Amino acid sequence: MLDLLTSGFAIVFAPKMFLLIIFAVFLGTIFGALPGVSATMAVALGIPFTYRMDAVSAIAFLVSIYCASITGGGMTAILFKIPGVPSSAPTTYDGYPMAQRGEAGKALGMQLICSAIGGMFAAFCMLLLSPQLTQAALSFGPSELFAISFMGLSILTSLESDNICRTIMSGLIGLVLACIGLDPLLGVPRLTFGSRFLTSGIEMIPVLIGFFAVTEVLKQTEKRSKLDAVGNQAKMKTVMPSLKEMLSVKWTVLRCAIVGTVVGILPGAGATIAAFLCYSMEQKMSKYPEKFGTGILDGIAAPETGNNAATGGSMVPLLSLGIPGGNAAAVLMSALVLKGVTMGPLLLVNQPRFLSATFASMFVSNIVMVFAAMIIAKIFVQILKVPYSVLGPTIIMLAAIGAFATKNISVDVILMAFAGLLGFVFVSCKLNSSAMILGLVLGVICESNLRRAYTIVSGDTFWQATGNIISRPVTGLILVVCLAVLFSPVIKPLLAKRKKAA
Repeated sequence: MLDLLTSGFAIVFAPKMFLLIIFAVFLGTIFGALPGVSATMAVALGIPFTYRMDAVSAIAFLVSIYCASITGGGMTAILFKIPGVPSSAPTTYDGYPMAQRGEAGKALGMQLICSAIGGMFAAFCMLLLSPQLTQAALSFGPSELFAISFMGLSILTSLESDNICRTIMSGLIGLVLACIGLDPLLGVPRLTFGSRFLTSGIEMIPVLIGFFAVTEVLKQTEKRSKLDAVGNQAKMKTVMPSLKEMLSVKWTVLRCAIVGTVVGILPGAGATIAAFLCYSMEQKMSKYPEKFGTGILDGIAAPETGNNAATGGSMVPLLSLGIPGGNAAAVLMSALVLKGVTMGPLLLVNQPRFLSATFASMFVSNIVMVFAAMIIAKIFVQILKVPYSVLGPTIIMLAAIGAFATKNISVDVILMAFAGLLGFVFVSCKLNSSAMILGLVLGVICESNLRRAYTIVSGDTFWQATGNIISRPVTGLILVVCLAVLFSPVIKPLLAKRKKAA
């Protein structure tokens, strides 16, 4: 173990490599903050810089970009309610309300510290528990992955406890939108209405940009008074959380670091599921769940710790078994294959420097990232000095560029515009945009894993197959928890009313 640590830090702290990692952190933070540039795209854009590097230096460079891009997405989520990466969407729920109250600096400070803690915790887990955690992840089949995804959907009833019916309706709309495109198993077009552009499904990033960015601009410009400059927020600077504030979220950070790492290890799960799952878990376990969504530090600490911890978790199956834990890890694997590296169990036996270099680069980049993000945040905050009559159209323009950059087709810009208008209708009708986004993000994952589970299990009838799935210990336990979470907002008032009557 000591040899691994020594060799890893020797690679990272070589003068040339250390400067490259600093450059990678700045690059990844900027990529992550730009709307539409996902963590996967950020890693892909960093590949050309590695063409003249050796394989060990290349993975250290790309891992630094990956970690920094996840953190960069949370900055614009807090300042402008625009999640730079999909995993930053839950950060908007509490980050943006804090920015509107003039507490953007405090929100950014908490986001940066929790991101660094989550990333470093996952890096240590990757180094210490890589073989054991990989074997545990391999025991998870489609039914367990479905149960984990459904746990994220189970918070629908808690997103707005005063309006459960409209919240569930919003979530169902998201699930319907997730069904658009080719059937995940049969390849048959569904709900495409004869359009070839919809056969690939609803692209998540344009919809996220439309629902968060375009809708917010329409809301802000609805009244003439909203076109003035932002005011005192323009003088904001990043404020690191005090010891008291960090102690208040210590258990939140610890729980979400563990959950995020485990979710990151599961193949196909990734940082987005980790962020939503951690946010929903903390909302359920909180002593004041009604404050979530109004702008509290717990609501920032949970998703930002979880999604950064998932980055380290996704490296575990990649390095140990050659199985990428997510899309960004798959791009990393492609870059290493270009270098002639054969991924698999023998990689860590024959070339342990890959594990040590990955750990050291993740650990150092998460520290450098805090200072880099503070510098970049100052630049982004200057935008708040611009009057909203100029800032609003500029945000729309950048959002359109981000949506177009996803696949370089104009249909995504049209999709973003429709999503923005639909989001404005949601706000006007007091429907829940967050529930719709949650249904869209997790709907595809839930459906594909559920159908794979039914394909794998044996059973003469539907109910027999369902019984075989539920009888799996882990799946059954998670689904019981999901049902308890789903119905608790309905059952609690009834029990309270009955107790009061008694």
